[in-house]
Amino acid sequence: MTDLATTLTHTFQQHFGAAPAFIVRAPGRVNLIGEHTDYNDGFVLPLAIDRAVWLALRPRDDDTVHIISLDFDAPVHFDLNTMTRAAESPAEYVKGVAWALRGAGCALRGFEAVMQGDVPIGAGLSSSAALELAIARSFASVSGLAWDAPHMARLAQKAENEWVGVNCGIMDQMIAATGRAGFAMLIDCRTLALTPAPLPAGVAVVVLDTGTRRGLVDSAYNERRRQCEAAARFFGVAALRDVTLAQFQAQAHALDDLTRRRARHVISENERTLTAARVMQAGEVAALGALMNASHDSLRDDFEVSSPALNAIVDIARQQPGCYGARMTGAGFGGCAVALVAADAAATFATATASAYQTATGHTPAVYICHASDGAAVLAGG
Repeated sequence: MTDLATTLTHTFQQHFGAAPAFIVRAPGRVNLIGEHTDYNDGFVLPLAIDRAVWLALRPRDDDTVHIISLDFDAPVHFDLNTMTRAAESPAEYVKGVAWALRGAGCALRGFEAVMQGDVPIGAGLSSSAALELAIARSFASVSGLAWDAPHMARLAQKAENEWVGVNCGIMDQMIAATGRAGFAMLIDCRTLALTPAPLPAGVAVVVLDTGTRRGLVDSAYNERRRQCEAAARFFGVAALRDVTLAQFQAQAHALDDLTRRRARHVISENERTLTAARVMQAGEVAALGALMNASHDSLRDDFEVSSPALNAIVDIARQQPGCYGARMTGAGFGGCAVALVAADAAATFATATASAYQTATGHTPAVYICHASDGAAVLAGG
């Protein structure tokens, strides 16, 4: 049992006078490659990381949910039969999952729990999806529900979209539900087909938080989406996922410069993501790093969603010994980058990159050496 699980168990006993019946966890994630492809019905290649949201819990005999959070001041407390929406807070994610599960015909029991996580909030590592899947796993445990990971991921996305009101895609919930230790997961965002892709031996995935937070993402996201839809209409397809690089190159001259660059990023990024999954199967670390580098350059130049801070930390990371490749990850305009680094150089890489970045920008970064972990699971009691 991990230190965090042990702490939760002891805290649960102090609050509720008995040992928990279950301990569950659900991970955060980082996307290795495949950015701004999801809403174009394309491909993404995320991995679940070894940072997670944990709950120690036991069922109640009524329909009350009571969660003591060690990360937030206010407890989560509500009755399953009288749920109403309120201002966005951790409680809304819990209520949203309950609402989505009930809407899918699941009979839920109440539970009481102690919750804690070590997924950094606001860093682009999807702490919200980790929370949603941990709550879904908790309800499944106390209510005797069969665990269908992709189905639960879709319900968690529904909770975030329709209860919380955040217009996210399926990637975060899907990898939090279906992650596999030692593997990234190629996700087809049209069919939701999953293909495990093994992380090459001897490498670490290092998340580089620039210490800057994204601004104007909603308006820029909507603008990029409209530009991609316009390009798809030009090619006469449902989504840019349906356009090959050869088709693009044959007809790109007829597009205006801006739409051409936006389309080129998405179409080439899909190709890079599919190629990345193949080179991972072959253990070709250098080739994977080169694809990550090309992804960042495309996001910076063609899709224009990077930022000075992201460019700085990526450039610095690429200069360090043992780094195979680095790229921004997530929506852009701030947040995190991800680097593929030789495992035996990871600690030195993290220190050197952080120091050089702070000197260059004045921003204080956070660096996380991550390993690919399993998706949402019951660790004890079930």
